[in-house]
Amino acid sequence: MEQELTHKFTSELARCRGIVAKICRLYGGDADDRNDLQQDILLNAWSAYPRFRSEAKFSTWLYKVALNTAIGRIRRKELPTDPLPLHDVIPDSESEKIAQLELLSHLVRRLTDEEKALVALYLDELSYADMAEITGLTETNVGVKLNRIKNKLKNSHYEH
Repeated sequence: MEQELTHKFTSELARCRGIVAKICRLYGGDADDRNDLQQDILLNAWSAYPRFRSEAKFSTWLYKVALNTAIGRIRRKELPTDPLPLHDVIPDSESEKIAQLELLSHLVRRLTDEEKALVALYLDELSYADMAEITGLTETNVGVKLNRIKNKLKNSHYEH
């Protein structure tokens, strides 16, 4: 039974590995912080997996675990809130893209925890229904908040 559970978990996790990486990049500071956060997310996901009901998609459930873990660490002050340096993620040959991504990263880091979560889910092209299930908001509220976030980011961009 344990081996079957382990196999199911690891195969589902392999299919959705980008979710954990994205949350770690969004909420982690340097590489060590991102690695620590990844370990915490995976441990929390594994611990909670026996209670996972297949009523929801695994990816939706994993987002919820990952976001709760990251936000919980921030609230306990275990993660820095400085802007994410993107130099180690993107090749130097694309210096204009780097500058744009660093600005976007800086602006996203200034958002609230809930707004950052919605940005991550939006960038993953999740439906409003899935975003609502993960965040506990209504679908209408997700749409309203996303529009406000877009305007906030656009207006913040022009202030810099």
